[in-house]
Amino acid sequence: MLKTLAALSLAVLLASCGGGNKSGNTDSTATSSNGLTGAGSTFINPIMTNWASEYQKETGTAVNYQAVGSGAGINNLIDHTVDFAGSDAPMNQGELDRAKAPVVHVPAVIGAVCVAYNINGVTSGLKLSGPVIADIFMGKIQYWDDAKIKALNAGQKLPHEKIFTAHRSDGSGTTAIFTDYLSKVSDDWKSKIGAGKTVNWPEGGIGGKGNAGVAEVLKQHQNSIGYVELAYAEQNKISYASVQNSAGNFVAPSVESAAAAAEAFLMPQNMTSMVTNTSAQQGYPITGFSWIIFYKDGPKADQVKKFISWITTKGQNDCKALYYAPIPQSVQSAVAGELGGSTAAK
Repeated sequence: MLKTLAALSLAVLLASCGGGNKSGNTDSTATSSNGLTGAGSTFINPIMTNWASEYQKETGTAVNYQAVGSGAGINNLIDHTVDFAGSDAPMNQGELDRAKAPVVHVPAVIGAVCVAYNINGVTSGLKLSGPVIADIFMGKIQYWDDAKIKALNAGQKLPHEKIFTAHRSDGSGTTAIFTDYLSKVSDDWKSKIGAGKTVNWPEGGIGGKGNAGVAEVLKQHQNSIGYVELAYAEQNKISYASVQNSAGNFVAPSVESAAAAAEAFLMPQNMTSMVTNTSAQQGYPITGFSWIIFYKDGPKADQVKKFISWITTKGQNDCKALYYAPIPQSVQSAVAGELGGSTAAK
């Protein structure tokens, strides 16, 4: 049975959320002879918590996953201290070089990165465009009643209050999704800040560790804005904006709008592309896959494949209740080919 969202929320808030982008700072979990160990993405942690519990019930195999951030999880994998990493961004070339052996990326789930806010007097209905979001996080837009925000929100009473921004302080796949999107919609962002699991944020604002850390910053600071995975916004009852997609429509993050974005995307053979800035009419533009990454010829590769086969089939049935979208059938077929077996949903 699915764990209650309240229990999952507690698990998320208590999870370790360290980060870093150097091999020496990995918050490692030593691999064990029994079961599987994984580390990484906090984005995927709510559903991973559920998957680990259900998988152990069905198979007897324990899965110990630590939500330390995508960057730290990849470092754990490279250092061979875990059997798999969870990441919301594919490994970059530097990380692949450090791995020194072939790795496999398997999309496990789809999620929406919310542009979440805590604004005096505004509890719902905020609309934002990609360029405006970029300008806010670059400090070019500093007050909530700025003309560019007001132009998108006719009839919405916006306060003349200074905007406070929140971002991730650790190496984060959620950051990679968010900054990949902003780099596609803002040339200024692309040239000055760029995209990745870690970026040099403009001065101002504050960083939080993990999605849970950013959610806590938003709850504690009025007139703030940040980015968190949808499950964290819902569990913490934080408001979030509708974002204008490349088709010109303002779309709220949801299971359905994340699924629409993914369905419109053609996954390449290596299954490592980002899906932000969708052209789907009802697709949410800040949508991303979360990957399970493992060594192709690692000592527990077969066990990891069995776990991935389960989460990309039966485990997909748990997605919607935990605010994720299941991977499209076309991606399930690609996963089946990679794992060497059928992944038809059960």
